[in-house]
Amino acid sequence: MEIKRLNERFAKAEATEVLEYFLKEYGKEAALSSSLGAEDQVLTDMIFKINKESNIFTLDTGRLHPETYDVMDATNLKYGVKLNVFFPDKTKVEELYQTQGINGHFESIENRKRCCNIRKIEPLKRALKPLKVWITGLRASQSITRVDMPVVEWDENFEVIKVNPLINWSEEDVWNYIKKNSVPYNKLHDKGFPSIGCAPCTRAIKEGEDIRAGRWWWENPEHKECGLHAK
Repeated sequence: MEIKRLNERFAKAEATEVLEYFLKEYGKEAALSSSLGAEDQVLTDMIFKINKESNIFTLDTGRLHPETYDVMDATNLKYGVKLNVFFPDKTKVEELYQTQGINGHFESIENRKRCCNIRKIEPLKRALKPLKVWITGLRASQSITRVDMPVVEWDENFEVIKVNPLINWSEEDVWNYIKKNSVPYNKLHDKGFPSIGCAPCTRAIKEGEDIRAGRWWWENPEHKECGLHAK
């Protein structure tokens, strides 16, 4: 009932209003998980304008693009912070390499999901364990797997309240905000990468392709989640 009430309250609310409520109510027990993509950079700017001491973390899978590290550095410098960084367990990464090699994730969905689990899901679980609220930069128009996501939901996988302040934003909304507020962004966005993950699993898209087409491009669209936002 609480989730239903919150969705009714914030159904047409501005993103900043949603953020202000959860940051005030939950403090350090609310956090943004940032991929350092455009949407998360918008939320980072909003959050630090509300409270500079807010909790924002990112996952370093060990296979990120150099441009992603560049925007992480630019973000730290602009806001005078150090984003919290969570890394995968080194022993599990070593075991992954021994069993499927460096690029075994291309060979099967099972291999790819195992790689995602070790490099992303397990670190995310550690990051979310002390939290009550998980803030994300998800937008409904990003993927067929996200069209029905509400502003607020209960995430059974991680047992937290999941908040999606930008769920109803368009891509144009995101870029207008970035330009207006001089928000640092990943330069791969200028090279045809609307969605950015690990370097081996992300490519630029062609004109007219779905904005998530560059993620795990060898798989069918309905499979294109790593498990972070699986239903």
